[in-house]
Amino acid sequence: MAIGPTALRSHYCGALTLDAAGEEVRLCGWLHRGRDHGGILFLDLRDHTGITQVVVNPDDAELFERAERARAEYVLAVAGTVRARPPGTTNAELATGEIEVVCTGLDILSAAETPPYQIEDEQVHEDLRLRHRHLELRAAELQHRLRMRAQLAAACRSYLDSRGFLEVETPMLTCPTLEGAREYLVPSRTHAGRFFALPQSPQLFKQLLMMGGTDRYYQLVRCFRDEDPRQDRQPEFTQIDIEASFLNEEEFLGIVEGLIGALFAAAGQPWSLTVPRMGYDEALRRFGTDRPDLRIQGMELVDLADAMAAVEFRVFQEPARSADSRVAALRVPGAAGMSLGQIQEYTEAVQALGAAGLAWIKCHDVAKGRDGLQAGFLKFLTDEAIAAVLERTAAEDGDLLFFGADAAGVVNAALSHLRARLADDLELRDAGWQVVWITDFPLFERGDGGALQPMHHPFTAPVEADPGQLRAKPEEARARAYDLVVNGVEIGGGSMRIHDAALQSAALDVLGVSEQEQREVFGFLLSALRHGCPPHGGIAFGFDRIVMLLTGATSIREVIAFPKTQTAQCLLTGAPGEPAPEQLRDLKLRPAARKP
Repeated sequence: MAIGPTALRSHYCGALTLDAAGEEVRLCGWLHRGRDHGGILFLDLRDHTGITQVVVNPDDAELFERAERARAEYVLAVAGTVRARPPGTTNAELATGEIEVVCTGLDILSAAETPPYQIEDEQVHEDLRLRHRHLELRAAELQHRLRMRAQLAAACRSYLDSRGFLEVETPMLTCPTLEGAREYLVPSRTHAGRFFALPQSPQLFKQLLMMGGTDRYYQLVRCFRDEDPRQDRQPEFTQIDIEASFLNEEEFLGIVEGLIGALFAAAGQPWSLTVPRMGYDEALRRFGTDRPDLRIQGMELVDLADAMAAVEFRVFQEPARSADSRVAALRVPGAAGMSLGQIQEYTEAVQALGAAGLAWIKCHDVAKGRDGLQAGFLKFLTDEAIAAVLERTAAEDGDLLFFGADAAGVVNAALSHLRARLADDLELRDAGWQVVWITDFPLFERGDGGALQPMHHPFTAPVEADPGQLRAKPEEARARAYDLVVNGVEIGGGSMRIHDAALQSAALDVLGVSEQEQREVFGFLLSALRHGCPPHGGIAFGFDRIVMLLTGATSIREVIAFPKTQTAQCLLTGAPGEPAPEQLRDLKLRPAARKP
C-alpha cells in the first residue's frame, strides 16, 4: 500500500538499532540495490547516514508490484516495522546490520534513469565522476568529508569567537594588485574598460581592519587565483584568514596552535600543542624543501661539497667549487637490493625536475670501504672522499646512497622529491602527525627573470625595520614570517606586517614598484599607514588542505562539493562558458577571434 498523508520520515536510515525493534518507522532515501530471494524482495535503502535493509513480502500484491518497479537510485519513502534479523543473517559491516524493516507501505517519490556508474565504485575515472558530481555526492565517503568540513568550520568559528576575534566579510570585487599570482578579472558594465579583480586573499583588507581598530579579525573566505594547472590546486579555494593587533610572534603563534589543536580535536585526532621550530635555511639543508615531512625518519640530505672539491669527477667537482651549487647525498636504508630498472625510474623522475641525472652507490660491506661498494664512478673518487661519504651519511650494509650535484635549487628540488617518493614506495613514513613551524625566511628571493620578488608578499615585516638598510641590502633581509607544515603539507603561512609607511615604501622600491604605481595601486594602504597603524600580524590557512588531511583524502578535490579539474573547468556545468553576444556588448567587449 501507499504510505498516505503522514510525515515522510521518522528516522534516518543509518540510525536504527535493536533498541528500535517493534517500532513503526518511516524512512526516505535512494534505492542502493534490490535483491529477489525466492519471492521476497530485499531493498537496501540509503541516505546520508547509512543503509537499512527493507523486506517486502509478497502478501500485499500491490505493494510488492510497486517495490518490484523500483530500480537503483529511485527515491523511495518506506513505512514498516523494525525487527531483529534472523540468526545467521546479520551484517557486521553495516551499523544497521542487526535489524531490518518489514515493509508495510512504499511510495516511489522519484524514478531514476540507470546511473552511468555505481555510486560506491571507486575505480571510476575522475572525469566521469566530476561530470556527474551530483551522483558522487551521494557516496558515503564524500558525505562524511562534507560533514567533517562543516564540523571543522564550526570548531574554527567557536574557537576564534571565544578569543575575541570578530568575523568580518571583505569585498569579492576589488582592485587589481601586484600580490603575486595572476588574478581573475571581472569587467565592469558601468565603467567601460575598467575591471574588478577577484581577491587572491583579503590581505590588504584585513590589514586595513587592523588600522580601523577592529583588533582581532577572522574569516572563512573564498579566494581566487588564475594559476596554470598544478596538482592539487583549485582556482577557487577557502582560507581561514586571521589577523590580530598588538601581539608579538610568540603570542600570536600560541593562539594559532590552539586553533589547530581545536580543529584536530573536532576531527577526533590526537594533537600536541608543543610545535617545534625550524629555520628556513636548516629545512633546505636537511630536507631540500621548506615543507619537510618529518615522518620520514633517517633520511636527510648530507652536504659533501668540501669532500668533492678535489676529486677528478667533474659531475661532482664543478658544483662543489661553485658557491651557488650543491653536492649532497641521501641515504636510503636497506635499499641496496633495488634493481637498475627501478633506479632508472627515479633518475627519470628527477630529470623531469631539471636534474642532469642521479648518481648512486650500493653499500654491500661498508667495513671494506671502496671494495665493499658498488658504483660506476667510484674510480674517480679518492679514498678520503669515499670515507667522508660513508661517515657523513652514516651508511650501513644494505643501504643505497643517491647523490645530487647541480645548482642548489635543482639539487634541493630533486632530492626532496626523491625522498618523498622513496618514502611512498618503500613505506618509510611513520604513523601519526608531525608538525613544525618553518621560520626565519628571506624577505626577498630572485624570480625566474632575476628580479627580486617577495618570498611571501610585499607587506611582510623585515626583522630589521630600517628603510635605508632594506634598500641597501635587500637580499640580506630576513622576514618575520612563519609557515605551518603538517606531514609535509604546508597548511598555512603568515607574518608580522609592516606598520610604517616609510618602511612599506622602501619594500615596494626594492621590488621595482615606481612611485606612481605605489600611488595608483597601493595609495589607499600607504595613506592608512600614515594615519596611525598598530603593530599587527596574521596568518592564512588552506582550509581545504586541513580538511583533506583530517579526513584522509588524497586531494583537495575530494573535500570540495563542486571542484574544478586541474585545467580549471567544471565538468558538471561546463564552466567556463561563452557569454551571449548581448552580454559582451553591455560590457563593451568583443568576442575573441576563433582559431581555425
